[in-house]
Amino acid sequence: MECNIDQKGRLARLYTGIVAIVFGIILSLLTYLSVLPATIGWLAVAGSIFGGAFAIFEARKGWCIVRAVGIKTPL
Repeated sequence: MECNIDQKGRLARLYTGIVAIVFGIILSLLTYLSVLPATIGWLAVAGSIFGGAFAIFEARKGWCIVRAVGIKTPL
């Protein structure tokens, strides 16, 4: 895992990760209160929190999986 993003890309991934985790927490509350169906709600919670944690991991390492497979990103 070689560093392949600059400071601007790292900040973008960090902020995206934080927002995704907060969104996952909100989804978990809505699912717990039965506003959302349980099966779909808990899958969305898991996906949001896992995705947010992975984005924060990318920001800390300075590495982007999308760039690592050869796709150019604007940041």
